[in-house]
Amino acid sequence: MSFVQTYRKPKVFGLTVLGALVLGALAGWLGKGTWLAPVLAKIGSTFTALLQLTVIPLVFTAIVVGIASLRNLGGGRTAARLGGKTFLWFAITSFIAVLIGLAVAAIVKPGAGLQIEPAAGAVDKLAKRASGSWQALLDNLVPTNIFSAFTEGEVLQVVFIAVLVGFAAYALGEKAAPFTNLVRSFFDIVQKVVGWIILLAPIGIFGLIGNAVASYGNSFVRPLFSLILAVYVGTLLVLFVVYPILLKFVGKTSPLEFFRKAGTAIQFAFVSRSSGATLPLSRKAATDLGVSQEYANFAVPLGTTTKMDGCAAVYPAVATIFIANLFGIQLSVWQYVGIVVVAVFGALATAGTTGWYTMLTLTLSVVGLPPQVIATGVAVVYAIDPILDMIRTATNVAGQITVPVLVARSENLIEEPAVAEKDLVNA
Repeated sequence: MSFVQTYRKPKVFGLTVLGALVLGALAGWLGKGTWLAPVLAKIGSTFTALLQLTVIPLVFTAIVVGIASLRNLGGGRTAARLGGKTFLWFAITSFIAVLIGLAVAAIVKPGAGLQIEPAAGAVDKLAKRASGSWQALLDNLVPTNIFSAFTEGEVLQVVFIAVLVGFAAYALGEKAAPFTNLVRSFFDIVQKVVGWIILLAPIGIFGLIGNAVASYGNSFVRPLFSLILAVYVGTLLVLFVVYPILLKFVGKTSPLEFFRKAGTAIQFAFVSRSSGATLPLSRKAATDLGVSQEYANFAVPLGTTTKMDGCAAVYPAVATIFIANLFGIQLSVWQYVGIVVVAVFGALATAGTTGWYTMLTLTLSVVGLPPQVIATGVAVVYAIDPILDMIRTATNVAGQITVPVLVARSENLIEEPAVAEKDLVNA
């Protein structure tokens, strides 16, 4: 077996990723303030740019192919039932995740007693940025120009277009077969390109982690340690307690087997900070766990854009309480209820690379914090966002794999998991 074939095996690749994490952290620690820091930053940014290049075409083609694939599972009622169950489990797990976020924040009390003053320029810059709101979400949902949605990287609009096109292709059936086959071929091509990019992950991870350590391993992080601790504890409880319990008792799936087969996707999500770029690995993990190919093609891409327990549930809850504590604001019971409602019904707002910002500002607005408090608070948490985003994204991706397993089990769409170990590119 050649070196390349060995390297592509998930176990070998996973160990290589872990090695890159350790070496990157060491390089960042040693290279802080030297010529090595900008080199690490350039490596990381180049890898991220390659990943983002594929997100829009990957999301569009995956959703269209996924919806069209539902025809192979039965009629319209079956498709509606599968879609309904999928969204129901999205809501249930978001509800559990936000309650955990609130509970952890109540115990840790992040931000209490701190005196932090962000740079005025950062506050002004974020104050001018469009904040999340229900009106903005609805206004930005439907594009005025189909092509601009793709060229400007408006992920939510691309999802809307993809859903319309997918259901139109589903309704037309055989008449749309040539179009569906074309999109499926394009989807396969994009996946192949993503597979090649993923093989560069250890190099990209080396740069991303190194840059994070070199940039954020300073005295500014220490005052925000309570926020970091609360976010990590909350997301890890969801990742290693909530999901395993649901998998064991609802999905009838071994949690150890889940993490063995989904581990590479979760690791990659942690360092890449992109659910979209992790989509091929997430879809492969779901099918390896026995989810039928047709349903996985629908549920995993949909979850990639709307299922964000890390970004849309745990994090907004913890960060909102952190900002309130930072300014000595006591939240009422109804404000806590508002946080829960936004987490359950506002997850769609997280689609895209800046979804965390939209979701956080939407939550802060619903809670009713003053605009200046929102701008200042977001400027504070923004400084360490890459550190928080890694665990948020890993939790997102784990949920995006967990829910299809739960629904597939309830619908008898679980097949015998593949025994053969496929490589990462040809999966």
